[in-house]
Amino acid sequence: MSTRTSVRGTIQGMGSRANPAFAAGAVAVPVLALAYVVTMGTVRQHTYVHVMAGVLWTGIDLFMAAVLGPVLGGLDVEARADVFQRFTPKMTFLMPMLALVTIVGGITLALRLGRFPNADPWLAIMNAAIVVPALLLIGYQFRAFDDRRWQAVFAVATVASVAYLAVTLPGFAMTSPVVAVSLGLVVVLSVLGFGVLLPGEVLMYTEMTSADPNTRRIADIGMRNAKLAGVQGLFQLTIVFVMVSLRWGGF
Repeated sequence: MSTRTSVRGTIQGMGSRANPAFAAGAVAVPVLALAYVVTMGTVRQHTYVHVMAGVLWTGIDLFMAAVLGPVLGGLDVEARADVFQRFTPKMTFLMPMLALVTIVGGITLALRLGRFPNADPWLAIMNAAIVVPALLLIGYQFRAFDDRRWQAVFAVATVASVAYLAVTLPGFAMTSPVVAVSLGLVVVLSVLGFGVLLPGEVLMYTEMTSADPNTRRIADIGMRNAKLAGVQGLFQLTIVFVMVSLRWGGF
């Protein structure tokens, strides 16, 4: 089976489990909203989309850690795994889109408002700091370091990141301190989300659909993701503080 077929089958299977209408809406609504505000929307609309995506992303992460995690922790392994089998497919579509819209919406809004000076080198640094560690974490979780397909993706992504750095770094200059702190937090959130949480959800799905599902493994990965969602929530609350400081010039 080709990689393309495998990936397509996984996405289709997760979409069916999540409910196709929900999966399509979870992807299309945030992406279309972002595309609209970036290309045609007003600053107010742009701010609204960025803030609402961030509120949902942060709120769901904190809910998972503070409410869902403790509740599931009190269940037996079979019951816990059953919840994650129903819950995970929906989260796999929803959370990456909220994260993407929040991050891209925030960066484009800062550029639009003139709050992100000397942006290109900083974006290149952020890109490399996200892409390389996230791919390494993905390779580790899927035990794919010896897989030529992973090696090819990693090589291309690394070369592209280095090339982007090489082109932009000669023009490096300090940006706003608040923006620099925000980019650092975005790097942590992105590596954690795309390098650990999202692969964990895919691993749970492949376990669910295996010939002999290991409910203990499903439950363990699900609980790990719920705890890490709490870590993400704390970083997201820190970003909220930083964004308020950026808006009103607190530091």
